[in-house]
Amino acid sequence: MKHKLFSVCGAMLLACSMSVTSMAANTQVFPDVPPSKHFAEAVNELAARNVIGGYTDGTFRPGDSITRGQAAAIIVKMTKLDTSKVKDPKFKDVSTANGSFEAIAVLAEKGVINGYGDGRFGPNDSITRAQMASIIIKAFELPLYRDPDYGFKDVAYKNGHRDGIYSLYQLGLTTGTSPETYSPNAPITRGQAAKLLKASEEVKTGILTLHAKDYKWKRFNDVSKTNSDVFDIVADSELPSQVNLQTRIHIVPKKEGTGTLTFSGASQENSSDKNYRKMNVHVALVNGEWAISFDETDEIFSTPVQLWKQYEQLEQNERFIGASSITLATADGKMVNENVEFTRCDNLTLQSCNVIQMDQAGEFIATVTYTDGEEIRYHILSSEQDDKFHYQTYITQIKPDEVVTIWEGALLGKHVLPKGSEQIATVTRDPGSNVFRITPKKPGEFFIDFPDSKVAPGSHRIYYGITVKVSQLGPYLHVSAMSSEEDDMVFD
Repeated sequence: MKHKLFSVCGAMLLACSMSVTSMAANTQVFPDVPPSKHFAEAVNELAARNVIGGYTDGTFRPGDSITRGQAAAIIVKMTKLDTSKVKDPKFKDVSTANGSFEAIAVLAEKGVINGYGDGRFGPNDSITRAQMASIIIKAFELPLYRDPDYGFKDVAYKNGHRDGIYSLYQLGLTTGTSPETYSPNAPITRGQAAKLLKASEEVKTGILTLHAKDYKWKRFNDVSKTNSDVFDIVADSELPSQVNLQTRIHIVPKKEGTGTLTFSGASQENSSDKNYRKMNVHVALVNGEWAISFDETDEIFSTPVQLWKQYEQLEQNERFIGASSITLATADGKMVNENVEFTRCDNLTLQSCNVIQMDQAGEFIATVTYTDGEEIRYHILSSEQDDKFHYQTYITQIKPDEVVTIWEGALLGKHVLPKGSEQIATVTRDPGSNVFRITPKKPGEFFIDFPDSKVAPGSHRIYYGITVKVSQLGPYLHVSAMSSEEDDMVFD
């Protein structure tokens, strides 16, 4: 894949009358384009197809730049746009007598090209590399990649052609003029243009594009994939003036293999069709060309579930305490697996963190025995998602009791328990301290009030109380508690 179409063919004068349709692509058509030139094959092929032409003296002049008018004419020829009924774009310097008028008009109408701020188009100006990038992406409806962080130091973030340049880079159509520069203001030469034209066609044929209207949707939502090394997905708009409107999805092959693609859509009014799709996408090389196929599926993959002692970080030089064994049972006590396979979490800063795979929906209790002998239970709620390839999971570390420690310098005063709270949980307070111990009895919720709480000298925090909540998770009671506090400076 090379540069890209627009930047390519620039100057080859479509105005030229030299017919070369009968000439083979591997035949040297022009004396100044010897086979040793990197663009020779592209020049000869496009000349054979009568897409480009030379000058009346028989030369091609590959080092000359291409003008904006010439480029427009070539783009229209390549994309086979209908110029029989065009609207006058009203550019000050493009009259109907201009040989490129129809091409400029149709491209302007489709939003592919723009003029300058003063009302001119500049048909005789040389097209810059940056301008070419934007025009190529729009004219050939190639994927518009939106991540601007790709390393060309001479392409400012505010450059309006930045996304177009990045898209060419991602498609393999340009490597820049150096690893760190693109030279956005440099003109495109005729030789470079020819090479880019041919490369753009090759890239275009390998990309599969899905349109929202084909699914009777207004636009796509929530586009995602797995196996990102197999293909890229790029959601953009069919309307160049509304680049953020996701009306199409490009599937760009990267390597052979199979990945998954999910997307949802904004349905048309009165549509009863489902508003999502789940697909297996197959990418293969067939006779040297990319072939993409897909099939819909209802498959759901095993989903990683992370089990760890909440809020515990692995301190420097501290030994990691992993699991020695994990069992999994249903919430009603039926054993599912007495020896669940597990791995350590990818986040190595988490203490006592292990990962298991969930491959079914339901309510479960995972019992983890750690290497230090501690045993902790986790409640796992797993549910299917019709529009996703993974299970939706919610994990709660079951706490059979809770300890709430408030800053020892806090002036809490006495604590007051509401009537009936003793039926939900037992609350004790260590003598002369701000340590509260809570043991659950049955599901419910209440608030431990600190009616006499004051701001301690040198502090700005005031504590109002503790919210206690007891839940039934399978056969176990789980208690959670959180103190209510506020910075009194907000009142000053």
